[in-house]
Amino acid sequence: MQDLLLSYYGDDLTGSTDVMEALELGGVPTVLFMRQPDAAMVEQFSHCRAIGLAGTSRSETPQWMNTHLSDAFAWLKTLNAAICHYKVCSTFDSSPTIGSIGRAIEIGRSVFAQDSVPLLVGAPQLKRYTAFGHLFAAYREKYFRIDRHPVMSRHPTTPMDESDLLIHLSRQTELTSGLVDLATLQSASRSEAFDRLLAKGTDIVLVDVDSLETQALAGKEIWRARKPGGSFVVGSSGIEYALLAEWVSSGTVRAEPGFSPPGAADRIAVVSGSCSPTTERQIRHALTDGFDGIEVDPVELISEASGDAIARATAAGRASLEAGRSVVLYTALGPAADRGGEIDRQEGARHKLGRGLGELLRALTIEQRLQRVVVAGGDTSSHALGQMGVDALTVRMPLPASPGSPLCVAHSRVKAIDGLEVALKGGQVGTDRYFSAIRDGLSS
Repeated sequence: MQDLLLSYYGDDLTGSTDVMEALELGGVPTVLFMRQPDAAMVEQFSHCRAIGLAGTSRSETPQWMNTHLSDAFAWLKTLNAAICHYKVCSTFDSSPTIGSIGRAIEIGRSVFAQDSVPLLVGAPQLKRYTAFGHLFAAYREKYFRIDRHPVMSRHPTTPMDESDLLIHLSRQTELTSGLVDLATLQSASRSEAFDRLLAKGTDIVLVDVDSLETQALAGKEIWRARKPGGSFVVGSSGIEYALLAEWVSSGTVRAEPGFSPPGAADRIAVVSGSCSPTTERQIRHALTDGFDGIEVDPVELISEASGDAIARATAAGRASLEAGRSVVLYTALGPAADRGGEIDRQEGARHKLGRGLGELLRALTIEQRLQRVVVAGGDTSSHALGQMGVDALTVRMPLPASPGSPLCVAHSRVKAIDGLEVALKGGQVGTDRYFSAIRDGLSS
């Protein structure tokens, strides 16, 4: 593998595909591996200039990170990419005990022997903005400070109750932090201010982004400050959008993506482990637009009777698909149906839930020879695709109406899975027509 611009670790699978989409749209061929690949598999994608590793750290403990993130970062470091990115969700939801971004930064600093770590979260493409250190996000065409966001402030696992990102991080790490705010970023002294923070050994340097213009300036500074052998950075896919602006400006890459519409699928299967109100609307819309809905009991799915639950759901899905109808199999229909309290009584239950949905989807895909499927739920997706036997993903087609959630192609040693078109979406991603649009070939 030569001339890698970027390597990255995604803290969940949908976030990992978000990065892949951004890079592909910018003209950077990218592959996303589900697990650390061997040399032969890497060689299959020798044309790529970016390599990703899909992870699950968003839903893991700091103790888990100590082992697994250390190993992942060490492997990524061997790729010698110019930038190594730890990708976090653009809503920055995390806590001292689950998905600790602070702990991830500590591990990355150690593996890369790097004093200062740039942090960038704002991504106007995803309607995420940072201003003077505070995070803002859109919801249904309105904009909210993240601690007042109708969904993220009430996240069932990692509610965002603080919009000042550096204060939020201070609960997760004792590392020092500094800010390159909007006013400084747009001034003639931005490089001097950025370098001053780095020279002081400020552990975390947050860079504001509230527009495409400030995003490009942030990308210019991060690229300029990179170290020989690769620099470690942290943030949302705003990192990629910022770097792409600089790469295109400098002629490092040419933004000439070419994607052909995939066309409609006669029927698709969707599995959802999301409790999001956005996913709820998408499911309800699908049920009025040619999909059959099958409720799967999440508590039974993680119990000793999980085999029975999977068998019943598979039989129900089979009946719908054989009748020529698409199907959506879901464990919750919105926040009111969230049974997280019961699920979390069992250690590792959420991972088991994802694996159960993956087993269900794999059975339907192979038996019904499906060509296109959807997995909804950021925490669900990683475990589901692992259960399906997917080794790697590449982008088939971005979804303009749902940035951050492209249609992908699965690469697998399992013949029936290799070449499968897969769409993966986080809970908050997509319009109400998302599932229908995937079935219909991404038409509006």
